[in-house]
Parts: sequence; structure tokens; C-alpha cells
Amino acid sequence: MGDLCREAKRRFGRSLIQQTGGNCEMPQVIEPPVSSTEKASGRQLRTASLNEAGKEHNTRTRNNTQASTPSEATLMPRLLVLTYGVVSYAIFFATFCYAVGWVGNLWVPKSIDSAPVGPAWQAFLVNALLLAVFAVQHSVMARPAFKRWWTRFIPESAERSTYVLLSSLALLLMFWQWQPLGGFIWSVENATGRFLLHAMFGFGWLLVLATTFLINHFDLFGLRQVWLFASGKEYRPLGFVTPGPYRWVRHPLYVGWLCAFWFTPTMTAAHFLFAVATTAYILVAIQLEERDLVDVHGPSYAEYRRNVPMLIPRSPKLPDGLGARTPVSGEHQ
Repeated sequence: MGDLCREAKRRFGRSLIQQTGGNCEMPQVIEPPVSSTEKASGRQLRTASLNEAGKEHNTRTRNNTQASTPSEATLMPRLLVLTYGVVSYAIFFATFCYAVGWVGNLWVPKSIDSAPVGPAWQAFLVNALLLAVFAVQHSVMARPAFKRWWTRFIPESAERSTYVLLSSLALLLMFWQWQPLGGFIWSVENATGRFLLHAMFGFGWLLVLATTFLINHFDLFGLRQVWLFASGKEYRPLGFVTPGPYRWVRHPLYVGWLCAFWFTPTMTAAHFLFAVATTAYILVAIQLEERDLVDVHGPSYAEYRRNVPMLIPRSPKLPDGLGARTPVSGEHQ
């Protein structure tokens, strides 16, 4: 008890102990009465503080979620677009390899010159329709106006892959439903002649493939676009170049196709129909493509067109510096 008194004296002073009659008990502290209005106000303040704390917590949580959402939300679409582009390219490459055998009557179960299975008039109509389907798809989808409309519904990075995929499917439909006609336009029996025609046939396909790599094989068939999109990088169109055969003809890719379609030791009626139709398509497509190229590139492409022949090579007349900046032909758009 004495210890308590000494502690009380130290803390509160002697006068306070004396006022309590020497009693070491702590004086009772009487709080002033609080009105009901003040109580309500206090409750409101505490409630407001709790609400503000809750809002702040929710804001921090939402911000943290938003900070992590973009990578999670965009990763899957990027991977899907990349996968789509790779699958489209794989289908194209398989179609390209099958086309070599289909046109050349090599290795495939059904080729352009297989035995006829129906009336000639029916085969002619079916084949003409198949060629028209491919021509319309291949040409319309390459036009800038269609691309602007089409990319409202599909990712812009997948536009080229979609074009490649649908072109491949149109060709596969042709290979599947093609109706041989029978009959011969010419047949070369001389061994040397047959060898030379087969060699030009092979040269045509190699020229087609080599030309795509001279420009950019992976950009032409959509792989570059989907890869850059998956990597989060901006796509930039290729610059103007005229490598190798582009200094001799404006459309070496089409020269390759024409060689592949026309050089054959045995030209059947069905093969002749195919070669004539594709040649007509190429000549029309060149006019459409070059019109687009002049609109896009202006005088530079117009000058290139004046100085370099379309399909039949001759010595080029390129002014100094033109060869390094001239746009390539429209089949690469």
C-alpha cells in the first residue's frame, strides 16, 4: 500500500493526494455527458472512415488486377493468331507440293491428266467453274478495298494467313473435283525434247519458289505478320527492292507459273484448258495489281513499268538508283 502511495505522489503530486483526504486511491475521472447528436455524428464518422478504407482497398485491388490483366488477356489471342498462321502456312506448303505432282502427273493418285470419268461437256463446265472460283477468290481478296473491309472482322495480323489459307483450299477443291477431258493437243515422243520440256517444267516451279525467297518468303505467306504480332512488335511493310530477276521482268513469279503450266511433253485437252485459263487470269491480274501499285507508289512504279518488261525478259533500262527502290510486283502485296 505504501508503494502505491509513493507512486501516486510521484505521478499526481502531493496536492492531489491531500485533496482526496490522504487516500491513495486514484480519483474517479468523470467524463462529461455526450449528447445523442454527438454519438450519432461519431458513428457517421466511423462509418465514413470504414467506407473510405474499403474504397481504397478496392481501388488498390482493381489497379493490381488491371496491371496484370493485359499480359494475361493478350497472350492467348497472340498465341492463337501465331498457331493459325503456322497451320495456314503448313496447308499452303502441302498444297504447293501436291500441285507440282498434279500438274506434272507425278506421284499423286489423281492428276490433271487422269482418265476421263464423264461426258466432255460436263467435265468442261465443272473445270471452268473450279477455275473461276479460284480466280475470283485469289484476285478479289488481294484488292486493297477488300482488305480494308475484311480486317474489320479478323485481326489485321492474320489477314495474309487467311488469304493464303483460302487460296490453298480453293486449289485443293480444284485438285479434288477436277474432271479430265481426254484427247491430246500435242505429244512429244523425242527423248531430248521430252527432257527439255520436263527441265523447263522444273525450272518454272523452282523460279516460283526462289522468287518468294528473293523478296521475303515468310512475309508473302503470312508467317512474318503473325510472328511479329505474337512477339508484340509492330509490323512494317517491306521496302522497295528489285533483286535478281526483277531487274529483267516485273513479274518473275508469274513467269515461273507460266513455265510450269505450259512446258509439258504431253498436252491434253484438260491441261490445255487449265493453261489457257490460268494464263488469261495472270494477264488480267497483272493489270489490276499494277493499277494498285501505281496508286500506292506513284511515279516510282510508273517509271519501273516503263523501263522493265512485264513477262518477256530483255536487257533492263533502269536509271541509276531505280533498282534499289522500285516496288516489286503486285503478287507480293
